[in-house]
This record gives sequence, structure tokens and C-alpha cells, in this order.
Amino acid sequence: MRKLRLAAFAMTTAFILPAAAPLLAQEATAFAQTDATDPYLWLEEVEGERALAWVEEQNTASLGTLQGDPRYQPLHDAALAILESRDRIPAPGFLNSGLISNFWQDATNVRGVWRRTTLDSYRTEAPQWETVLDIDALARAEGKNWVYRGANCLAPEERLCLVSLSDGGKDAVTVREFDTVTRTFVEGGFELAESKGGVTWIDANTLLISRDFGEGTLTTSGYPMIVKRLRRGQTIDQAETIFTGQTSDTQVAASTLRDADGVVQAVLIYRAFSLFESEVHLLNADGTTTRLQLPAKSDISALVQGQLVVSLKQDWTAPSGQSFQTGDVIAWTLKDWLADQSVQARLIIRPGDREAVEAISATRNTLVVALFENVRGGVYVYRPNPSGDWARTRLALPENVTVGVGSASDRDDQVFVSAAGYLTPSTLYLADAGTGALAAVKSLPAKFDAQGLTVQQFEARSADGTMIPYFVVHRETAPMDGSNPTLLYGYGGFEISQLPGYSAPMGKLWLERGGVYVVANTRGGGEFGPRWHEAARQENRQRAHEDFQAVALDLIARGITSPRRLGVMGGSQGGLFMGAMLTQRPDLINAAVIQVPLFDMLRFHKLLAGASWISEYGNPDIPEERAWIAAYSPYQNLRAGQPYPQVFIHTSTKDDRVHPGHARKAAARMQELGYDVLFYENTDGGHGAAANLRETARRLALEYTYLTRRLMD
Repeated sequence: MRKLRLAAFAMTTAFILPAAAPLLAQEATAFAQTDATDPYLWLEEVEGERALAWVEEQNTASLGTLQGDPRYQPLHDAALAILESRDRIPAPGFLNSGLISNFWQDATNVRGVWRRTTLDSYRTEAPQWETVLDIDALARAEGKNWVYRGANCLAPEERLCLVSLSDGGKDAVTVREFDTVTRTFVEGGFELAESKGGVTWIDANTLLISRDFGEGTLTTSGYPMIVKRLRRGQTIDQAETIFTGQTSDTQVAASTLRDADGVVQAVLIYRAFSLFESEVHLLNADGTTTRLQLPAKSDISALVQGQLVVSLKQDWTAPSGQSFQTGDVIAWTLKDWLADQSVQARLIIRPGDREAVEAISATRNTLVVALFENVRGGVYVYRPNPSGDWARTRLALPENVTVGVGSASDRDDQVFVSAAGYLTPSTLYLADAGTGALAAVKSLPAKFDAQGLTVQQFEARSADGTMIPYFVVHRETAPMDGSNPTLLYGYGGFEISQLPGYSAPMGKLWLERGGVYVVANTRGGGEFGPRWHEAARQENRQRAHEDFQAVALDLIARGITSPRRLGVMGGSQGGLFMGAMLTQRPDLINAAVIQVPLFDMLRFHKLLAGASWISEYGNPDIPEERAWIAAYSPYQNLRAGQPYPQVFIHTSTKDDRVHPGHARKAAARMQELGYDVLFYENTDGGHGAAANLRETARRLALEYTYLTRRLMD
């Protein structure tokens, strides 16, 4: 019956639009092709007086419009209630002591509290938590706008931790040594000033740090170029340089490879010479380094029972002469491989064409893998046999959901795994990877009314014939006459997959009120492994835009929605997606939520971390590559006289990853051309645009108020 009904959708001519060619470079324009022709460079001055005055003026107007809508406050209150509810699942992390660690935010702990409890207590309905560090109290005491960015604790005791604190949500952090027994910062302990970078423990008195050490120590991407050894009692100036990369690199960093007992088996230095390519160097006992023979596109994923597990992102012929494929997961005995890198590797996993390895974790004795087929997942356990082969079993989790692999224990084979869907609230399971035993530990109660809702997966044919999967969440009784207010979400880059998941705010603020929600699994993501990403990288970026447009066209052809009722949403790289949709196919949409976007692609590499993304997009300083980027760069392709809908663009002053100038310039240019733009800039929040739960609730309410006005009214 469903097949007949879908056939009828395709014949509904009233809502079928031609798969027109995108509006690429349809007229010659000199706008912003060079710095000299860009009238809005002053908006790139993040804290500039003129720029902030412009931001304040925009905020006043946009907040007046959206917060003045009578639906804003109920939406805000509903979002805040969900975000601050205490019946959420507290994300657990195994500690080597056997305790469970968690970071928690609610109405009382707005900035959050780092806490711990026993596993037995965690499994009860009301765990007894012990506070380790209260970020709200710390911020009040120090008069700072601290945002917690995690703690790196020294194994195996995990008493001494390096706590990362961000000012207002920036990527750059201050690092301070903390004692989890006394629950105080260590007086005279390690302390690193604000910087992007990393830090790893070697032992209780030694760190390897990659930071901003002053002039000439950062790459053009703004990340560390140098790794130094810092000993307790030394100042930063006294730290010994261990490794130096090149200014053209993305970044240089260090890490330790520890076994399940916390013993260091290798100290590794990573020199990332692009976002997706890196060299791995072994730090020798005498302070020298040796480059390891690994492919440039690969990840060291785990160390299990002495087996080094590596995920490949490219086809590769190993020094042993073995040939491996993109997506393969392989392993060597670490000790043998370090002694002779031409030893044979063992193939653990070879995903199929429509499969992808989404996550790998390790318990004491096993490898735990989330493996997805056609964007639906399962969790598999791999165990090395004495022969060197790996046995595989599957955990008995629900079918046709998104699965996740959480924290794994180094003491035994326990691991937390999760299952969720668009309409299925998350359930957290405690699994024994050794025996396959599985027990539900906690379940999220339903946060919105899913009665009568259904999820379907369709495929749309892109411009080059590739079939692009997408999910649609809608009411079973929704009329297929193009009248459904529909929100289409996309990202399409950096090998990041868009997997089905339970979003309580989206469900409450959109689905429950009659909206349709759609997620496009376009190329550029990782839904089908590294090749799916490669297919839309650099000169092929436009393919991802065409994939997204194909999904919009397919939704309209099926009668699920119409241009009048279709809106799009995406952030960061997804914000670039929205800009491309706006400038190439504005005839398909009536709303666009453009979150912390990339927009001026001819200058992205000159702003903050932008240079690190050249391997994703190409280099605008190379004429050939500049040409393909200029063809889709939204900022340069905005034109007068187009059917652009009113858009809602938002960003954050504290975003030190994607420069807020992208969003500011997009809004200013559109307003210059006579278009109606809502622009909002949060002065805190970083790239996530949310330093705390209340700010997140405000952002959600603003977005869904806007979408209500554009698509439901």
C-alpha cells in the first residue's frame, strides 16, 4: 500500500520543480573578490568598536522581532525545562578506581559540576554523587566566565588531573592542575596560560605540551607548531623543545599510548600537515624521534592486549607488501611492529560499500566497534585470538536505531553503549564485552508526544546520479499535498555523519507542533566511510550542495512539502551549506537558519582556524582552486533581485574557530542588497554558541520562533 501511495506522490505535478542547474556564477561581479573590493572587512574586527556597535544594533532589532512574538516565551520555557530537567541520563565515564565520573548541568548548576559516584550507585534511580569541582562556584569565586572543557587525569591512579577552562566558551583554554582527592587546585602545580593546544602526562612530574609559546611558535592555522617537555617546577620558558613542525602544518601534538594498566608503551608526536593527513613520530628514550611507517590518512584507534589497532582512511600498501583498502581496520602486535615495521598486519574489519565504522573503543581485552549499514547501526565486539585472528560477536541491541559506544573500562570488559532513534528516547546499557551480557541501566523518558509520528528513509537522485539517503520524521496522517511545514537539516563535510538520534528540543518545539523534520545524509559526511567524504572534498565540494538540493527537490516531488513550507538549517560547515542553498536554489525554500557559518570562502583561510580547512575546501590563494571555491562561495554570490526568503543568521563573539565575521558580513551584504535579515550574535558561547543551558534555551527559542513565523503561519 505504501509503494502505491509514494507513486502517487511522484505524480503530483503541482509540487514538482525542475532540477534546475544551480545559480553558479551567473553574472560577473567584482564584489569582494579582493580585500580592496570588500566593503565589510571592518566587521572582521571581533572586538572593534564599530563592529560591536553594529552587532548591538542588529541584536536589538532581531530580538525585538523574535522575542516580541507571543510564541517565543512558551517555546523558550519548554526548551529550558527540557535542558534543565534532572531526569536526563548523566553521561558516565569509567575511572580506574571503579568509580563513575560525570559532568552535569541543570537549573542549579548552570555552568556545571564535575562529580563521581560508584557503579552500583550510578545504576540506581537516585545516585549519590560526590562533587569533585563546582564550575559555578569557581566562576563566582574568581569572577570569571568559566566554561568547563574537560580534565586529563594521570593513569592509573587518576588523582592528578589537568583541568581545561575556557573563557566564555572559546576553543582556547587555561589548564590548571587539580587534585581529585583533596578536591583543590594544586598549589604551585602545573598551570598553562590561555591557548589552543594540547597537554599529555608522561608521569607525575612531566608533561608534553603543545601551546602558544610566543612569536613564531604557531602554524598559519593558529595552532601549536612545537611540542615541549615541561618538568615540575620549571617555567614555560625553561621547557625543552622535543619536536618542531612547519608553519604550513595544521598543528603538532603529543600523546601517550598506554596499556590497560596505565603503563606507557609509546610516546607519540603527531605532525598534521593537513586536516586529514599526518605523520606519527615515536619519541625515543634519548629524546630523538623516529617516524613510524603509517599512511598519512590513518588513525591509531586503540591498544588491546598488546595489539595496536589502526583505522585506514586511504588505500595503502604496507611495508609488508600487504594491500589494504580505504576504511579497513588493521592491527599489529605493537612490540613486534616497533621492532620491525615490515611485519604482517591482521585485517580486523573491511566495511562494505554502504557500511562505515563510526566509533571504536577498547575495554581491557576487547575492541568495541559501532558499525553502521545504510545509516543504521550495530555494536560488535572483536577479540584477538592466540593465532592472531580476531573473533567477532554482536551485542543484542535493538535493531534499526543509532547505536553509540561510550566509556569503556580498563579494569575489565565493561562498556557503556546506547541506542536511540528520532522517536525513541535514548537507553543506556552496561555491556560485558567479554560475555555479551547486556543490561539496560537508564532510559530517557519521552520528552515530547510521539503518538502518531513515524520515520521513513528515502533516497534522492543527485545531479550526477548518486543516490542520497535521507530520513523524514512526520505524522502518519500528514497530507501529502505540499502543505507540511518542513525543516531540512544538513552538514555535509569533514567526514561527520548525521545519524538518527533523539532530540528532545526539536521534538517538543517542532514535531509536536505539526512540523516535519528531515536529515540529509549527503556526500562530504562519513555515513558510508572515508570515500563518501572524499567524493565531495575540494574541487568536488559542489556535489554536496547538489546532494542537499536533490533532497529538497525530492521532498517537494513526493508532496511532503512545498517551497512555501520548506526551511533549511545548518551550522558551521552546515552554515556554508545553507549559504549555498540560499544563493543557488532560493526558489526551493522559504526559511534558512544559518548557524555560526562559513560564508566568505575566499577569505576563510585568513580567519582564525580557517587555514586548517584548506584540505577540505582548497586554497583560495591558488588560482585554479580559487575558481572552484568562488563558484559557490555564498558571500560573493549574493545578488540583487533574487527570491531570497528572510533568513536568520546567528553567531558568537567568543567563537575562536569559525570567525564571527562570516556571519556579520553575510547579514550586512544581504541588507545592502535590500533583503530582510534577522541577525543575532551571542557575546558568549564559543563555536557551540552556548556557554550554558540558559543561553542554549534562548537560541533554540529564537530559531523555532523564526521557523514558526516563516513556515507555519
